[in-house]
Amino acid sequence: MGMPAEDDDPITGRKAASPDFDTQHFKRTLSQFATGVTVITTRAAGHPYANGAPFVGITASSFNSVSLDPPLVLWSMANRANSLPMFRDGTHYIINVLCASQMDLCQRFASLKGDRFAGVDYRLSETGLPILANALAWFECHNRSRYDEGDHVIFVGEVERCGLQDCGGQPLVFQGGQFSTVSPLDR
Repeated sequence: MGMPAEDDDPITGRKAASPDFDTQHFKRTLSQFATGVTVITTRAAGHPYANGAPFVGITASSFNSVSLDPPLVLWSMANRANSLPMFRDGTHYIINVLCASQMDLCQRFASLKGDRFAGVDYRLSETGLPILANALAWFECHNRSRYDEGDHVIFVGEVERCGLQDCGGQPLVFQGGQFSTVSPLDR
C-alpha cells in the first residue's frame, strides 16, 4: 500500500467528492450563517501597498475562537487581498469586534481605496497597533501561525491582551447579505 496523495484523507486514503453545486450556490448557503463583523488592524509601514500609511485594516467576518488554553483565535483572508503581505509578515494584529453603531467603519475598512484611518478615532495597543474607539471588544494577538487553504490564508492568533468597551452592547452582525444586530429571545 502506497502513501496517500496530498489531497487524500490521511486516515482513510480517500479524496473528497467533487462538489455538486456552483460557487454562487455555495456563497448563498454560507450567507445563512450569522457572523459578527470585525476590523483587523496591523502595521503597514514598509510595504508597497501601504502608500506611506503606518497602519492597515480590513473588515472580516471570519473570526472565531479556537482554544482557551492557550488563548487562540482564528480568522481568514483571501489570497488576492492587497494587504495580505502586511498581515502575513507582521508579528501582531488587533481584532476589533464592531458594534451595531459602527457600520460606517465596517464599510470604510471593506473599501479598497484611500486612507482607511483618516479621521478614525483609535488608541494604540501595547504593541503600537490601533484599537478602534467604541469597538465592542478587542483582541491583541501574536501572529502564531498561518495556513494556506484553498483561496484563503487562515491566521491563528495567540491572544496576549483583550478587552471590552461600552458601546451599547449590540454587535454588528452579517447574515443573508444584510447587516443587523441581535436581540435576546424570550424564554
